[in-house]
Amino acid sequence: MFGRGFRDRRDAGRRLAEALGAYAGRDDTIVLALPRGGVPVGYEVARALGAPLDVYLVRKLGVPGHEELAMGAIATGGVRIVNQSVRRGLGLTEADVEAVAAEEAAELARRERLYRDDRPPPDVRGRTAILVDDGLATGSSMRAAVAALRQQGPARIVVAVPVAARETRDALAREVDDVVCVLTPEDFYAVGLWYEDFSQTTDAEVRDLLQRAAAERAAAGSAR
Repeated sequence: MFGRGFRDRRDAGRRLAEALGAYAGRDDTIVLALPRGGVPVGYEVARALGAPLDVYLVRKLGVPGHEELAMGAIATGGVRIVNQSVRRGLGLTEADVEAVAAEEAAELARRERLYRDDRPPPDVRGRTAILVDDGLATGSSMRAAVAALRQQGPARIVVAVPVAARETRDALAREVDDVVCVLTPEDFYAVGLWYEDFSQTTDAEVRDLLQRAAAERAAAGSAR
């Protein structure tokens, strides 16, 4: 199907950036990419828009013994969301939630250090935050990111992806200020089918692109 899709994530990011032209050159905009696959996409978007790039990490809080079922999520900046109706419905205690959250927080902190080194999480208050991933199937990670980000006080939340299932895009459009998507095919099936190269993005690539984006932005600032 990639003949109607993208060569790779970088190509997808460049095409997505064209669709995000209304956000170019604005001082209040920040691009937040969901690792790992969203980072190559986000790099091209941030570069084209002249916006800073950072990662926005989200970890699902899975129900013990049924980890695929989410009872909440934690995200960059110490944000925690718990679906209390799911917790109560399954008879889980606050201690159960704390145990899962502690485990996931350790993994989130590890990834924060790996990707961001000693840089603090971005301050999104009063800014337009563009959340980027390489595609949306069910949209569960993006929904968690949106819910967590909203608690940090951005002025606007924009979800931007190269390809998405139409029903997922429509559902997210009711939760955020704007959804920008290049492709919403009828015969969606899976995100990877719309890429010629959908090989896994590595941690090293994430680090490299974040460092490159910061260096390019610093160089552009000093040239003004």
